[in-house]
Amino acid sequence: MMVAHFSTPLVSLVATGVIGQLGQEALIGGVALAAVIFDVLFVTFNFLRGATTGFTAQAFGAGDRRYEQRMLLGGLTISMVAGLVILLLHVPIGNLGLTVLGADGAVADAAKVYFSWRVWSAPFVLFNFVAFGWIIGRGDALTAMLLQGLLNGLNLGLSIWWVLGLDGGVAGLAIASLVSEIVTALAGAAIILCRTDKSSWNLPDVKSLRRLFSVNGDMMIRSFALLIGLSFFTRQSGELGIDILAANTILLRFYFFGVAFLDGIATAAEQLAGRAVGARNRAAFDRMIKLTTIWALVFGALVALSFLAGGWWVIDLASPNATVEQLAEAFLPYAAIMPLVGAIAFQMDGVYIGATWSREMRNLMLLSLAIYFAAWAVLQPLFGNHGLWIALLLFQSARSVAFRLMLPKLTARTLG
Repeated sequence: MMVAHFSTPLVSLVATGVIGQLGQEALIGGVALAAVIFDVLFVTFNFLRGATTGFTAQAFGAGDRRYEQRMLLGGLTISMVAGLVILLLHVPIGNLGLTVLGADGAVADAAKVYFSWRVWSAPFVLFNFVAFGWIIGRGDALTAMLLQGLLNGLNLGLSIWWVLGLDGGVAGLAIASLVSEIVTALAGAAIILCRTDKSSWNLPDVKSLRRLFSVNGDMMIRSFALLIGLSFFTRQSGELGIDILAANTILLRFYFFGVAFLDGIATAAEQLAGRAVGARNRAAFDRMIKLTTIWALVFGALVALSFLAGGWWVIDLASPNATVEQLAEAFLPYAAIMPLVGAIAFQMDGVYIGATWSREMRNLMLLSLAIYFAAWAVLQPLFGNHGLWIALLLFQSARSVAFRLMLPKLTARTLG
């Protein structure tokens, strides 16, 4: 799963670098702001993947295939309806997003072009969330890696070809994402059809629907809170100037690279926690906590050291000019330490998702977001971009501490 997740930020980094080769800061800023809108749309709905993983892993641990497929069908139905609603409302969504983000001039023009093309991928993106969640919940990491590799490999290759080869500009970058999501959704549908029992397909009953919507609703709020934090960071970067916005956009690629490795640990925790809860196996659950904690900290430290050692090379590749490059290098230590600070937070995300402790996850995330905003209100006016980065670090730290402190109580309640 680390290999699978690693390719996702690589696509974003290459996309930033490809647009950077066009030599216009406004294009980087426009794509960054439009990407924030899609983050809010798509990552907010990422609860579909997490909830599907948790339900599937628990059903797998309990040996209940019928329940597994019932919840899968419920997730697929929600994903398709939500995707179609996004398409119907995409014009006001795009306009509202750019207004909230304060986009204007050439940056706004670039953002509108990117958004108007990529938004058509919405139904396929949400379908893929559910397909990935189901595959991961069943513990089939190899298939998940291959499917993620298909998505990101296509996206990476098509981005380079459409932007630099066909001179497609920002529109070409968006079309590359659209085509990649469509092809992956078709592949995911084929896998689902081949690996499910046709006689076990039926819609969730009232009790299952109530649980499905409850868990999905809590996870949606949690995902939205996380996206508010990252989107707010991007917006405040823009308030500090276009050079700071471009530099912080590049540095956020480091954050997402770190998340890719830590999400590998989180995904393992999702599947193993769900299976242990489904089987009511406390010993397996405790061993999972121990092992994922060790590996999360080890990989968090290794990623942080690698960013400090080689981050300048990535910055040089992606920066459109010397000013942005110097700013990015100056603030690199903040981005580098983020994976280590957030290691436990992402591990705990996986545990809470697998165990479907959605209400507690929601509440603790909202608490961490409040701490982030309080820190920002004090630190950015005093220290500028340094203060903005420190507030983001405190956001990750608060998540790590709060989730870990709640763990023993929830474990005892669920497994005794």
